[in-house]
Amino acid sequence: MSTSQPSFANSGLSGAQTPMLRAPFAVRSILILQTKHIGDLVLASALAKNLQLEYSDARIVFLCDARFGGLLTANGIASEVVTFRRSHMRGTPLLRLQELVLTLFKLRRYHFDMAIDITDTKTSRFILGLVGARVRVGYHPSERPLGWFARQPANVKAKPFGYGEQHFLYRYLSPLEALGVDLRARAPAFRPLPFETTKALALLDKLHLRPNAFVAVHAGASFPGRRWQPERFAAAIDRIAAEAGLDVALVGGPDENEVAEKILATAKTPIVNLVGALPLETLPALFKQARLFLGNDSGPMHMAAAVGTPVVGLFGLQSPIHWGPVGAPSVAVCPSMPCDCVGGDLCERPDPNKACCVWRLEVDAVVEAALQLLARTEMPLEAAV
Repeated sequence: MSTSQPSFANSGLSGAQTPMLRAPFAVRSILILQTKHIGDLVLASALAKNLQLEYSDARIVFLCDARFGGLLTANGIASEVVTFRRSHMRGTPLLRLQELVLTLFKLRRYHFDMAIDITDTKTSRFILGLVGARVRVGYHPSERPLGWFARQPANVKAKPFGYGEQHFLYRYLSPLEALGVDLRARAPAFRPLPFETTKALALLDKLHLRPNAFVAVHAGASFPGRRWQPERFAAAIDRIAAEAGLDVALVGGPDENEVAEKILATAKTPIVNLVGALPLETLPALFKQARLFLGNDSGPMHMAAAVGTPVVGLFGLQSPIHWGPVGAPSVAVCPSMPCDCVGGDLCERPDPNKACCVWRLEVDAVVEAALQLLARTEMPLEAAV
């Protein structure tokens, strides 16, 4: 249904107070507050898709970091985005206040019917309470206990994880259960705009990379402990390229050049270096043309899965049960546990984001996973004709 009254009868939250609206009204605009990282935005796209299916006349607007706005609009996830500068939100008290006031001013101009806070922080809850939406969805209980002075401004309260699942995808789908909205799309699915696909194909042609005949490799991550060693990436690339007959392209942001240079200096295979050469919004279109994605547990891994490309994801202490790629055939390669720490002073266990367990992955295990996934997803000859 397209413009129905939200149903709160099946909130899925035992004991939650989810008041019925006084009168039916059409949902014309929905705000999703997701101010975290790329991987979180990719997973949140499944929430947006289900909302689009339920409220077909509604405008879906994301609040996100200014660096990621183009990614959402260029891949069919959001009608519009409202952006903020994370660097300002982490700056001086005056800078934070200015950025917050500016963000609220931009949001309130939309007159949202519904706002859904899946960021679940003090700042996002503050925005949820002041954005002016009649329906405000938030988590109960919150990820971190609220202080004595804090409050949850939501009038519809979602479980921390919905549908009895453990993957973080279902944290971001949980508001649907609270709203009584049918779950129709269970995985992220990016749809690159034709313009982005044209740019990606032109780049591949220029670099003599054939569609569906190259491996896209992402060797970066936000923390050094989550980056598999460059020399092991190089060794795996050499073997996969030789045994599968595929070309190789390195991808990543401008801040990942150092890692890329180490791989290029070590690998014997000719590698096309695209690190820092592509805007973020075009990256999913490039991944869609790849035969395989190989990379660390990071945002690009989720992007590749969202466009349907087979994924080999390299994990350390962070469990693929919670953060594995979804939406495409995939293999998550993990070290055996428990393990002796190999990260020294750099490793900050038990924080999975700052643990160096991925360094223990052996090249043989990664190559075997890649070759098995390639065999499993090989297109039959009759289908390729």
